[in-house]
Amino acid sequence: MDRRSFLTKAAIGGTAAAGAAALAAPAIAQGSPKVTWRLTSSFPKSLDTIYGGAEVLSKYLSEATDGNFQIQVFAAGEIVPGLQAADAVTDGAVEACHTVGYYYFGKDPTFALAAAVPFSLSARGINAWHYHGGGIDLYNEFMATHNIYALPGGNTGVQMGGWFRKEINTVEDLKGLKFRVGGFAGKVLERLGVVPQQIAGGDIYPALEKGTIDGAEWVGPYDDEKLGFFKVAPYYYYPGWWEGGPTVHFYFNKAAYEGLTPAYQSLLRTAAQAADADMLQKYDYKNPTAIKSLVAQGTQLRPYTKEVLEACFEAANATYAEMEATNAPFKKIWDSIKAFRSEYYTWSQVAEYNYDTFMMIQQNAGKL
Repeated sequence: MDRRSFLTKAAIGGTAAAGAAALAAPAIAQGSPKVTWRLTSSFPKSLDTIYGGAEVLSKYLSEATDGNFQIQVFAAGEIVPGLQAADAVTDGAVEACHTVGYYYFGKDPTFALAAAVPFSLSARGINAWHYHGGGIDLYNEFMATHNIYALPGGNTGVQMGGWFRKEINTVEDLKGLKFRVGGFAGKVLERLGVVPQQIAGGDIYPALEKGTIDGAEWVGPYDDEKLGFFKVAPYYYYPGWWEGGPTVHFYFNKAAYEGLTPAYQSLLRTAAQAADADMLQKYDYKNPTAIKSLVAQGTQLRPYTKEVLEACFEAANATYAEMEATNAPFKKIWDSIKAFRSEYYTWSQVAEYNYDTFMMIQQNAGKL
């Protein structure tokens, strides 16, 4: 029997159909209760890709529930400043935020581990650890002590290494440099003489323009071009070794999350994972055009030298050793990441690395 015929015959059933509808409606209503949450972002609206991750989550939830599960998204500063988003969730001022864990390094460096720390995993690697290596559960053991339930909510891919007024060729060039950089990387760079500055995204350009800072890192070509850093600092370095695969997180007030129905909890986890994937796909699509645009406007691309990278790697390891000795939650999560990191880079240098390298050679030869 085809669907149209079935519906026609069912309609003739009059009384039976009406009875079935009467029974079905309350069940649907019970399954999709009205929920309205507020989410504060750590990012300005002008950064459509990273700020937009929260809007994607909100859209998916609303569409899947016929508008019954609504998350209202507020930009940094509309409810609280960008770097206070997690505090607002812990305190219950809002039900959710969209932020990056390393912003709260000062509270506890463990916040940063599931987001990005120096010389950790790439975007694909950290996602493998999150979703299949127990990373989400390990992180939430720690986050529960802050009244937060956390889910990955985006990734930028490996970031760029910052904008500078002068070239950085040696470790000596780092000494005394006032550099806007997130908490964990700042701790590492302090060992090499850098003076780290933690500044929210929307405040970086004026600080760089006024000379309050000598350099700044943010994300990568697409977002950085929007913020206009190339106008005041011509040298653009790579790679951002402190953010090989930085995860942006959704933080939910733990009590609010646990108050959802099981169906809504499942839907929230699914929508968050979809938003997580969507952000990385957008950056991978938009960054190639943006990097060409930046170079056309005079940006000078520079790789960090081997000397600088190796000095930073050793400084990072020394920093980790100190934290592992004094912070048990940090050690538990970092041990898990390190164990997978070794396995991941053993595998990724086989097929993936060699395929990408060959294709890059063809591109550079003008064959693509």
